[in-house]
Amino acid sequence: MPIEDINTQAWTVYGQRQLARAYTPPVPDQIFWAPWEGVGPGAEILGDITGRRVLDIGSGAGHHAVHLVQAHGARVTGVELSLTQHERAISSHADVEGMDFVQGDVAEYLAGAEPFDAAYAIGTLGYIDPHRALPALRDGLRPGAPLILSLLHTDLHGHGPSTEVAPREQMILVRDDPPLPTQMWVLAPHLWEDLLTEYGFRVEAIDLLHHPAESASVIQQLIRARRLPDRRTRVSSRPRSTRPPVAHAAVGVGAILLSEQKILLGRHRRGTLELPGGTVEAEESFEAAVVRELREETGLITRPGDVRLLGTLVDHVDGVLRVTVGALVHAWLGQPDTQPDESVGDWAWHPLDQLPDGLFVCSAQILTAWRPDLPIDHTPAHYNPFVPGHGEIRGDLAGSVGTE
Repeated sequence: MPIEDINTQAWTVYGQRQLARAYTPPVPDQIFWAPWEGVGPGAEILGDITGRRVLDIGSGAGHHAVHLVQAHGARVTGVELSLTQHERAISSHADVEGMDFVQGDVAEYLAGAEPFDAAYAIGTLGYIDPHRALPALRDGLRPGAPLILSLLHTDLHGHGPSTEVAPREQMILVRDDPPLPTQMWVLAPHLWEDLLTEYGFRVEAIDLLHHPAESASVIQQLIRARRLPDRRTRVSSRPRSTRPPVAHAAVGVGAILLSEQKILLGRHRRGTLELPGGTVEAEESFEAAVVRELREETGLITRPGDVRLLGTLVDHVDGVLRVTVGALVHAWLGQPDTQPDESVGDWAWHPLDQLPDGLFVCSAQILTAWRPDLPIDHTPAHYNPFVPGHGEIRGDLAGSVGTE
């Protein structure tokens, strides 16, 4: 069953149970962004919404939306996919002037709606694939409109957020009833910020809302974002001619993995000892090249956020300009192992104070750019650091690395 169908089914059962209890949550005196009261800001973070069109994403029983209508004069549209949750809302609040409840998928609804002046989701956006929800919200909000998202960070069991954009199982708890399994995107704050930035939003603040009981581990994250203005008409560009440029440079990456003061090196089939790395491919960032080469050559898994670029090393080999980008990898998963059909293998950890002879020149250049105190001989290269402080301690050879 598709993930969002699993979630719709769970919330439909939840709504059925609440309808059977005839339970309607009261309209609050203040909007709360977490499942508990008294923590965090109120509706003021939406800005002045008097007379403005506001979207409630996954409006549930509708009590938050009605509060914004009655206390702040907003015109609110609550979009809810679950039929039973929608039924709860209209059975209690259908006659509220300025309130409109819509049953349906929010991304599909926004495709045909006029842009809103503001939008918010209280604990609900995590049940929708962000790669589907966020572009729909970008297109469904006017430029400059606020988007306020309350999202799970750490659950009741102390399970913190994921570091990859993928859903995981979370339970909906209902008193005196079995829990309802769902699939939820519980993501680290930096991942939400990356996603929002990718889809046309500027993140203005991320707050962690802790449960008022010190013994409770659950944490909610509150993200304040704003829809960026539409880009102006793009400026054109064109090539000088139809002929391709003459190839004169080679661009590659080399990655330093440090574990207990030991460096990971592998042996090339031609005998040199090398850092993991290789050629940068078209349409690939340097960080992505490091991630890919590390996986292909060693089987280790990392992500771009764990790669810190050190700088570029430039030298010449037989008339070819060679550009090598050094990188430091902070975290990875797995154990290095020789991979089929790769030219470098026999991976091993070597102490920094006992580095072997026969290092590949590019790897040697990267290592001395990173640690100029390492006693490594190699041909010189011009070093342009990305991080202040690297490659600046060689006196009259500042900006270069090599033997003196």
